[in-house]
Amino acid sequence: MRVVLDTTIFLGACLGLGAANQTVAACLRGELTPLIGTTLFNEYEDVLHRPDLFQRSRLNADEREILLDVFLSCCEWVRIYYAWRPNLRDEGDNHLVELAIAGSAQAIVTRNLRDVANMELNFPHLRIIGPEVILQELHR
Repeated sequence: MRVVLDTTIFLGACLGLGAANQTVAACLRGELTPLIGTTLFNEYEDVLHRPDLFQRSRLNADEREILLDVFLSCCEWVRIYYAWRPNLRDEGDNHLVELAIAGSAQAIVTRNLRDVANMELNFPHLRIIGPEVILQELHR
């Protein structure tokens, strides 16, 4: 399954949080195909360099960088040629939808369900789901 993992999921994996951690692990095992684009890559990088977010992290800064490098090695790079805007209330989340559409993803996996799911534009093949749902689907 082709998916876009919102930054909230990667952050959760760095913190060792259950379903987010397992979702990233599923990507590393090849059970999911994560898509990455320039904006999402920059978001991941930005989040990793905010030490205040990782005070309770079980991974140190070097280990988080290694995790990102390994994760990126299993991602499929997608170029976005068309902006679907306006679409979401939070302009900062529009790139997730654009990446998903450009890469033919079946789902965006996020903890920010309310904001991302309230799209003005309708993409019937694209689901907005939490990590628990994607894990349930993988283990059916």
